[in-house]
Amino acid sequence: MQTQRGVLALAFSGGLDTSYCVPRLAEAGWTVHTVFVNTGGSTPAEREAIRAQARAVGAAQHHEVDARELVYARFVRYLIQGNVLRGEVYPLSVAAERTQQALSVIEVARAIGARAVAHGSTGAGNDQIRFDIALRVLAPELEIVTPIREGNVRREESIAFLRERRLPVPEKAGAYSINRGLWGTTWGGGWTHDTWAGPPAELTDPPAGAPAPAEIVIGWELGLPVSLDGAPLAGPALIERLGDLAESYGIGRNIHVGETALGIKGRIGFEAGAALLLIAAHRELEKLVLTKWQAFWKDQLGRFYGDRLHEGHYFDPALRDIEALITSSQQRVSGDTRVRLAPGRFQVVGTRSPHSMMDPAIATYGEENRLWTGDEARDFARVSAIPSLLAARAAGDR
Repeated sequence: MQTQRGVLALAFSGGLDTSYCVPRLAEAGWTVHTVFVNTGGSTPAEREAIRAQARAVGAAQHHEVDARELVYARFVRYLIQGNVLRGEVYPLSVAAERTQQALSVIEVARAIGARAVAHGSTGAGNDQIRFDIALRVLAPELEIVTPIREGNVRREESIAFLRERRLPVPEKAGAYSINRGLWGTTWGGGWTHDTWAGPPAELTDPPAGAPAPAEIVIGWELGLPVSLDGAPLAGPALIERLGDLAESYGIGRNIHVGETALGIKGRIGFEAGAALLLIAAHRELEKLVLTKWQAFWKDQLGRFYGDRLHEGHYFDPALRDIEALITSSQQRVSGDTRVRLAPGRFQVVGTRSPHSMMDPAIATYGEENRLWTGDEARDFARVSAIPSLLAARAAGDR
């Protein structure tokens, strides 16, 4: 007789791994409630397909949480303001969303009286660390169940398991692991495992029928985007609108290789046009209004912040301190950025701000000045050379 183990909340994407987990966990005696956390990037039709998949593979009940505003307010705002790009390339499209998914699944688990939470992560990726840390910090009373990791289950085994039980296998289940959210889409598996292999055409070639080159204007207040071409938009809506526009041009596609939370190297393909556009535009606006040392220290801390978030350590109090500094640094980061879009590329071509530190009334770079004389400039250069002059003499170079 099968032992009934109680209610379990499964973080559910509708993909192969989580589709496998539902019947596997049910056969182990769990009453499985699936939880889809909408962090952006999904259409109503796709969410309906996820609900249908959950029912088809045997979920006792399916829950859906709209967490787009939470992802933006809790994570994405700091990724924009901190200009966070891992390896100077990748805008952390997945890390923030996984942590929010864990937070939302915990809320559902408690609401339904679950004894355990499950996720479909493997034992080789970052997601298991992000989920587990959040669960251990915030819900130590809940058991963590991971059928894929515990059984070291390969994708072909998951497919065979579902087919043996005549359960639906998600489309393209054997090809890639695709994660689509508010902050971008990532591809894992297949060609990404060979560092010499190039991506498929969908990640290299501009879309057929891409629009003609055009310019857009992004409005900013306190370091956050607030309007697109003069139309006010809330953060998630602006990102979705900008993401659709970037996708039509084929903007934001790239490959990232870097350290994983487990210390091994990992490689992914990604498309994150909105994220890359906003970070680039924000950085150019900051150059206009921040001092050199504001920008320097914020860049160092922003990089550290992104590294900790990427590896699942969002709950370290140091990140709250960094968020406070980032917020303080953004008090004058308001204005507009003009961005030119073309098939496969973009360029920030203009910035303006009421707080601009580039004042032609004081000086024009390389041409004229009004605050100092030529003699004072010569003396400044002479004094500025002293440390290097002394070092050169000490080394015997002079």
